[in-house]
Amino acid sequence: MASSFEKYQKRRLISSYFSVVISISLVLFLLGLLGLLVLNTKKVADHFKEQIALTVYLKDTAKEVEITQLKQSLALAEYTKTAEYISKEQAAEAHSATIGENFMDFLGYNPLQNSIDVYLLADYVSPAQLEEITNELLTKDFIDEVIYDKPLIALLNDNVKKISFWVLVVSGIFLFIAVLLINSSIRLSVYAKRFTIKTMQMVGATKRFIRRPFIWKSVRLGMIGAVLALIGMGLVLYYLNKSFPELQLLEDRLLLAGLFVGVFLIGVFISWLSTFFATQRFLNLRTDELYY
Repeated sequence: MASSFEKYQKRRLISSYFSVVISISLVLFLLGLLGLLVLNTKKVADHFKEQIALTVYLKDTAKEVEITQLKQSLALAEYTKTAEYISKEQAAEAHSATIGENFMDFLGYNPLQNSIDVYLLADYVSPAQLEEITNELLTKDFIDEVIYDKPLIALLNDNVKKISFWVLVVSGIFLFIAVLLINSSIRLSVYAKRFTIKTMQMVGATKRFIRRPFIWKSVRLGMIGAVLALIGMGLVLYYLNKSFPELQLLEDRLLLAGLFVGVFLIGVFISWLSTFFATQRFLNLRTDELYY
């Protein structure tokens, strides 16, 4: 009978430890994914900003040397990521392919203009800076006009600010929830051994001596849970980087290493802190209060 009871207690204890590890790993995994989102919010926003083109239309009277100099100056400008010259013939072919017929057949001429598509670096994609660049380009006599999608840029900048703010807010809330969930799991684990704690205290063991094995056990469980969470984060990061290589998610390895270390330390620290306060609570209870 005693052997069966011991086996039951052992299975119950293993189940309790397993629940703690799973709880910690899931919470830290989700927290780590949110951390990845926070770190890459700007990178994703920059990627979309750099897809917006500033189109410089050239007059038909523009000389070849003027066009060449403009292409070189735009390519070397501090705000340029890439610059692509598109002749009126190339533009006509692209337009015909889009509409499915050759519009020059019934017009009799090519109304399009030579142009240069300038893709800016993300830091320069703002209404004020684009207006400044546009005014600077329009001082050249052979440039007819400079256009870009003003409403889209204004909307993009506003949305980036809003998304960044709410991501930070959600991160703070989720961190708080993570602390509560891990704390609850560990408190339940310690609660199962409350009578053992009180027995050790009654035979003269000090609080530090009683707490030490519980804290060490929880820290080890926290480490295991954190490692499982980091493995999951690594797999997700690998998949995202393979699916969206243009985002270069693995480029800043130092920042990623800091995030992984941070998630690991959070798991260990919360496990230690939760166990400390949980054992302290049962150490301060009277014997008759252990039944409630």
